[in-house]
Amino acid sequence: MSFDPTAAVDTAALQASAKRHMWPHFTNRKVLNDGIPVITRAEGHHIYDAAGKEYIDGLAGLFVVNAGHGRQRIVDAAAKQMKQLDFMPLWSYAHPAAIELSERLSSYAPGEMNKVFFTTGGGEAVESAFKLAKHFWKIKGKPMKHKVISRSVAYHGTPQGALAITGIPDMKKFYEPLTPGGHRVPNTNFYRAEEMGAPSNDIEAFGQWAANRIEEAILFEGEDTVAAVFLEPVQNSGGCFPPPPGYFKRVREICDKYDVLLVSDEVICAYGRVGDFFASKALGYEPDIITSAKGITSGYVPLGAMIVADRVSEPFNSEDNTFYHGFTFAGHPAAAAAALENLDIFEEEDLNGRVRENSPLFRAELEKLLDIDIVGDVRGEGYFFGIELVKDKATKETFNEAESDRLLRDYLSPALWDAGLYCRADDRGDPVIQLAPPLTIGPAEFAEIGGILRSVLKDASSKI
Repeated sequence: MSFDPTAAVDTAALQASAKRHMWPHFTNRKVLNDGIPVITRAEGHHIYDAAGKEYIDGLAGLFVVNAGHGRQRIVDAAAKQMKQLDFMPLWSYAHPAAIELSERLSSYAPGEMNKVFFTTGGGEAVESAFKLAKHFWKIKGKPMKHKVISRSVAYHGTPQGALAITGIPDMKKFYEPLTPGGHRVPNTNFYRAEEMGAPSNDIEAFGQWAANRIEEAILFEGEDTVAAVFLEPVQNSGGCFPPPPGYFKRVREICDKYDVLLVSDEVICAYGRVGDFFASKALGYEPDIITSAKGITSGYVPLGAMIVADRVSEPFNSEDNTFYHGFTFAGHPAAAAAALENLDIFEEEDLNGRVRENSPLFRAELEKLLDIDIVGDVRGEGYFFGIELVKDKATKETFNEAESDRLLRDYLSPALWDAGLYCRADDRGDPVIQLAPPLTIGPAEFAEIGGILRSVLKDASSKI
């Protein structure tokens, strides 16, 4: 019996089947026991459950559906490609869509970044960058350069190599020993600067302090052992930490001084999330490697890409040096065709410009929530914001683990969902609400999101 996505559904039966057979990602069993939400369709910036209830997609799926749901032309582009060529690997072969997409991504990238290595997702892109960095330095005659530096609480993926770069201890403890070489430095959470012993009254001084911790780590580990620094333009985990002014300029100087590669992990931040195809370009720095995924196709087909600077790819132009790495479905013809159509939409509708124009309005709407007792901070860039929740605004006292669990999982997540907003209540660090909606929304939707958040957060504040 073939699956028909348009057929009427029995929600209870689907939930029972999911409870028995489906293993959701990053999901506590409680969700399955209570009846996992079943989403059946989407359009624009809304998603709909099996009962037909409408929700604002305040997270673009998972920082993914940047061009919005229901873009028939992306569907048609993928279908047309599959009729012409359904599959061909990029192992010693090529196909036109992958070639054209490679050229196009290179044209968007900052500096001289002219090589594109496709993956099927973000974790694979980070894994690829980790392996490439180690391989590059071995070719360059520095075989001991294998360590990587990343920031506290940063999320870079779950494969064994990427997990070693991820800075969230609870995500790693069950899978150790991991790939060796991962080392952590402080992140750029200016709201918590004083707790780090950093400058707390001058954001530029704080940025220099945070960047200099990278230099300190390189010297501590030994500059001849550090291969790369992995940084998100805006750190996701912990709640949208933007870079202070001058931060990346200083990081670039440090990496150049000690011969360390700078990897810009843009799995979330690329493809319009902060107002340009690549966030590094928007923020004014040139990395050696960019990792990306998610918004490259707006989620219509899985795809990821690692974009590499010429100086890093150059040694592999020799017939003597082969990068022994790849994935069966990377650069899939349908995914590449979907990505090209998605990028056409970005250009025709100027979605990057829309984000740049409307981001201050989005921020202003969310900052109105600062009058609520438990709202401590609002931060972010583009269409990517976090709202940090606190127990005491005067002291910035946060919630303990049990309190955070009750606040986020037992109240806020279900309450926001019931109110018609799909977003993220996150405790990978201090508790936050994260928002990263499709790039097609504007002031009217900002106000609607703000209204739902105000109602739910005020109610939560009164219960604490």
